[in-house]
Amino acid sequence: MNTETESKKEESKRSEYLKGIVSNLPEKPGIYQYLNEEGTIIYVGKAKNLKRRGYSYFSKEHEPGKTRMLVSKIADIRYIVVNTEEDALLLENNLIKKYKPRYNVLLKDDKTYPSICVQNEYFPRVFKTRKIIRNGSAYFGPYSHLPSMYAVLDLIKHLYPLRTCNLNLSPENISSGKFNVCLEYHIKNCAGPCIGKQSQEEYLKNIGEIKEILKGNTNEISRLLLEQMQTLAAEMKFEEAQKVKEKYLLIENYRSKSEVVSAVLHNVDVFSIEEEEPNTAFINYLHITNGVINQAFTFEYKKRLNESKEELLTLGIIEMRERYKSTSKEIIVPFELDMELNNVVFTVPQRGDKKKLLELSILNVKQYKADRLKQAEKLNPEQRSMRLMKEIQEELHLKELPMQIECFDNSNIQGSDAVAACVVFKKAKPSKKDYRKYLIKTVVGPDDYASMKEVVRRRYQRAIDENAPLPDLIITDGGKGQMEVVREVIEEELHLSIPIAGLAKDNRHRTSELLFGFPPQTIGIKQHSPLFRLLTQIQDEVHRFAITFHRDKRSKRQVASALDSIKGIGEKTKTALLKEFKSVKRIREASLEDISKVVGEAKAKIVKAGLETE
Repeated sequence: MNTETESKKEESKRSEYLKGIVSNLPEKPGIYQYLNEEGTIIYVGKAKNLKRRGYSYFSKEHEPGKTRMLVSKIADIRYIVVNTEEDALLLENNLIKKYKPRYNVLLKDDKTYPSICVQNEYFPRVFKTRKIIRNGSAYFGPYSHLPSMYAVLDLIKHLYPLRTCNLNLSPENISSGKFNVCLEYHIKNCAGPCIGKQSQEEYLKNIGEIKEILKGNTNEISRLLLEQMQTLAAEMKFEEAQKVKEKYLLIENYRSKSEVVSAVLHNVDVFSIEEEEPNTAFINYLHITNGVINQAFTFEYKKRLNESKEELLTLGIIEMRERYKSTSKEIIVPFELDMELNNVVFTVPQRGDKKKLLELSILNVKQYKADRLKQAEKLNPEQRSMRLMKEIQEELHLKELPMQIECFDNSNIQGSDAVAACVVFKKAKPSKKDYRKYLIKTVVGPDDYASMKEVVRRRYQRAIDENAPLPDLIITDGGKGQMEVVREVIEEELHLSIPIAGLAKDNRHRTSELLFGFPPQTIGIKQHSPLFRLLTQIQDEVHRFAITFHRDKRSKRQVASALDSIKGIGEKTKTALLKEFKSVKRIREASLEDISKVVGEAKAKIVKAGLETE
């Protein structure tokens, strides 16, 4: 008891200490840091009004969950006052990346995507890299679509002679004659700065143009090249003009392959967001320069405190604009944000080019989400199964996850050779060892309802007797009538409580709808969705299993009419004869000698006599 009392005293002391800090917080924009008992930063947040935000954490009792857990871990509070909300957003973003607090949203590492680096050197190199080194070099990207990156690198290579070597091309080393030209110089891919054949001024002019291309400003470079070409042509310098023309055509060809979205939009950012339960969100970013998509990137956030879409999108906007050094004065978003940036307008478009841009961004983020899901399910097949079972549970409002699904079907021809089949799916996958075949014993004639009743009764009466596990969902290969007869057996006869669904087919014998409830209601499921494909698979599988069993039984009966009535002829002999002669008719027509070659003389005489007396 003493320990418990002391603990309550400590908790009360901690609470009073924190409330004291909160009461003295300024009513200004800034960021706040929550620290645990070890002095580790566990959460960083921003606020338009620090005092108001602080009170929201400590003035009320939070619901059980991550936020309550966070509050219970806070031992101290630090804060930094800034001038504007924008400063607070930037500072929050930088501190989250620096400290990686436990309860903050986590931006998934994007080191797998390459960037283009313009190295900070006397004669800068241009190359792709996956490492960002803060040494004054300029980085463009990351590029999530690799062909786009290689396309722009190829353009740069054809436009400008750049060095590819790792030599230290300092003025001292070049003037001392330390280097010799390589093959790249001889094949005219490099202008030879290593031996002083190209001045730094000329080289850096090319680098400046390359940076503009990487920023997406190809329009201006194209215009300058056109003017240069026309000037040289007017001066009768046709060879030089031809070389400039080739560069101009390369630029124009590259521009024509870029995705042009609008002829009038320039320097615009577009953001969209898509969530994946329970704790993942994907944000897509597009940057438009001169009507062309210059940057396109989708990234993933891991939620820690059930953050809203608005909070996540705010973080994403700050992160991407800082990363890509965006200076856009307009940001297109899918919904209103409580966010202010200096000299920036937020637009939620309703129609026109801006609306089309937003739809393009949404399309990209949804595709990225689907691709990530497919990738995850390939690595972890169980994930797909759980998702499908959850979908069924949600669509049918089931109390339990349908870990085991059983489906029934009948097969007969005008009542003859009547059979039934039951297939079992465990965790959304066929469990073939649990499949069962049934010969219809009590029903005479083509009565599908009575046959279904018999099979369901036999199946689950045995499960009750043997104390075997029961399914979480029963599916009938049929509509309302089949569902009703199954319900009568399950509920009224066996007094079991198992959800029952029906799969109905259209006039083309294709799965068309899922029925559930009593009276049955149609459950709308998108065709070509994974769930629809699973239900179709279940229906096709039970139909295949029943038909195959019926076919086998019918074939055996047809063969039995001729050979099974002959005493002394077993299964092996029948099989051997049918394999050789293909039919009973041919066996009857064959000579004694021919039959003897297959089964021996003694059995051949029995077969021959038996078929003749039939």
